Amino acid sequence: MSEDLVMSISGETLKTMMLIAGPMLIAAMVIGIIVSVLQAITQINEATLTFIPKMVAIILVLVIMAPWMLEILQNYSSQIFGNFAEMVR
Repeated sequence: MSEDLVMSISGETLKTMMLIAGPMLIAAMVIGIIVSVLQAITQINEATLTFIPKMVAIILVLVIMAPWMLEILQNYSSQIFGNFAEMVR
């Protein structure tokens, strides 16, 4: 395995990971900011208040985007396993 191939596989892995995890992380970040602003406005300083809205948002994003995420993961897996014989030479 050459260094170029390892770097290519690593880059593709990181890209796939960001595509799969990105929507859920962005949803959690947006909900966290919204809840933080609401807490600042109402002066409610409860640290556990953000967990339920974040969990609901992540579950909704996962339900909505699961087919797309699965397609991305299937394409990546088939690419890796399809070229496996060439990679180990």
